[in-house]
Amino acid sequence: MARDERSLREAAEQSAAILTAAGMPKMPARVLMALTVTEDGGLTALELGEVLGVSAAAISGAVRYLQSIAIVRRVAQPGSRRDRYEVPPNSWLAAFAQERPVYRALADLADAASKTIGDRTSTAAGRLEEMASFYRFLDARLPELMTEWEKQRDDWKRRDDQKG
Repeated sequence: MARDERSLREAAEQSAAILTAAGMPKMPARVLMALTVTEDGGLTALELGEVLGVSAAAISGAVRYLQSIAIVRRVAQPGSRRDRYEVPPNSWLAAFAQERPVYRALADLADAASKTIGDRTSTAAGRLEEMASFYRFLDARLPELMTEWEKQRDDWKRRDDQKG
């Protein structure tokens, strides 16, 4: 089956819109999806600008954001002043794992805020306690989920290698 570039671009834009609705800034979401669907392994800032029809400044800010959350990396090209940006293997897991300290911090802050209320029967204290419990649950389960994902990914790759 031939690659349908138009449909692929539409799917990438729709995926970027979902990421944006989930809280990711719009331009980083668009850049991430453009890099995800490229067959070249990566794109330069100029190429990203052409693909997305945006300025170099927009690309610069987007890749800086994506690098900060460890989902995109910059790769120097020997003999060129232009760097390529790519989504490295296992980047989804790395980006998700990077959130663990945030979960712990939110849980600790919710506990502290709940204690300042002083009344455990308070509706606000109850919401804060639930928030703390939820983030502690995520933090506790994340290592197990990450291990499970790595096993599933390895099984998937092994099956894929056996087909090829």
